[in-house]
Order: sequence, then C-alpha cells, then structure tokens
Amino acid sequence: MKISPAVVLFTGLATFSVAAGDITGTVTLQGTPPAEIPIKEIKADPFCGKLVTDQPTTRFFVVGPNKELGDVVVMLKGISGKSTGATAEPVVLDQEKCLYVPQIVALQTGQKLLVRNSDPLLHNVHLTPKEKANETANAGKLNLPQMEKAPDLVYTFPAPENFLRFQCDVHKWMFAWVTVVDHPYFAVTGPDGKFKISNVPPGKYTITALHRKAAPNGIDKEIEVKEGADTTVDFTVELK
Repeated sequence: MKISPAVVLFTGLATFSVAAGDITGTVTLQGTPPAEIPIKEIKADPFCGKLVTDQPTTRFFVVGPNKELGDVVVMLKGISGKSTGATAEPVVLDQEKCLYVPQIVALQTGQKLLVRNSDPLLHNVHLTPKEKANETANAGKLNLPQMEKAPDLVYTFPAPENFLRFQCDVHKWMFAWVTVVDHPYFAVTGPDGKFKISNVPPGKYTITALHRKAAPNGIDKEIEVKEGADTTVDFTVELK
C-alpha cells in the first residue's frame, strides 16, 4: 500500500489526508490458445536473418505454465481528463531483431512515446490511429523511415484509444499495438499474468481487462478501493 495525499483539507492546524491504495491481481487464460506461427520471413531476410539464431514466432498469446496471460491491458473505466502524461516519463517502443518490443504498450494521453531503432538496418514506422485527434496530432509523422542509429521518433496522443496499430512497411510482419489512457490508473500484465495499479484514490470503480485477440472489448468487474487498503481482483479470459 502507498500513501498519497489525494485530498487534503485544512481546518485550523489540522490536516486530513485520504490514503490511496494499490490494485493488484492476476489474469489467466481459460482454454488452449492456437499455436504461434513461425515468422519465416525474418530468417529468410538477408539482413534480419543475421540478427536471429532461433526461429521467431508470433506473440499473440503470452501464456505461462499455469495459464497466466501476459500482454493484457488492465485499466479503470469511466475516468477522463485525469492524465498526468505531460509530466510522466516517456515510454519506449523499440525495434529489435526485426520485431517491435514490447508488442503491447500502454501510456497516458500527453505522454511521450519514443520509437527507437536498435537494429543495424532501415525500418519504417507507420501508425494508423482510429481517433481523428490522434491522427491530427501526429500529422507528418504517420509514416516515416527510420535509419539505424537515427534519433528516436517522438509521438504524443491527445485522445484515448485502444490498440492503436504500429507497423513496418519494410518488414511486413512487424506490428505493435499502443493503448492510450486518459488517466494513470492502468497496467499491462507481465509474462506471469500479474498487474499492479498504484495510488488509486478510494472509491467504487469499473475495472476492465483487454486482450487484443481474446478480449478486445474488455472484461469488466466492479470493485471498491477503500481508504488505506489495497484491493485484489483477478480476471479469467476465456477463449471461445
């Protein structure tokens, strides 16, 4: 649990503060995911093939030994205009061994996204926002080449959007998906399926878990964060 002065009232010499809490949990997968597909084009490419030893595959389902599900975006719903993105640390989306890393990214409105090229070859950064405000804000940067060791490309998004697509037109198997949230109360599950949303003010909320393939519209739950207490909520994503 972390304590933050979410609300401070002054009455004479007395100071009253409301203690925020953390939301933690685990997302698991119910059902057997389809087999990942070998990306044979990487090995066959005369430049990319030199960067890899193993056979890369798609990463649609990152599943642990006990069905823990990674790459799930978990966030509070019904909150807007609370972004702290303008002062938050930038998020890095790298191009490494002819793949986007990480493949699933989440950040706040107004927060900088740095797209980096760590490969010794040319990539092309092509994003296709569905929200008009996000397209307009990045006019002139929606489809750019990026040479090796070139400066990071910098993007910001003013509007919430789920799974905004990034792709490379030079290497057509390269994709990443960026979710933009209008507040800081979100997380992306790791390979162990766990997530943590920190410093949530007390209150009743709807929390949702989104997986690009299995739950693109989200799985909702109602929760209550009590003052000074942490909250646990788990999700099961069912393959149908």
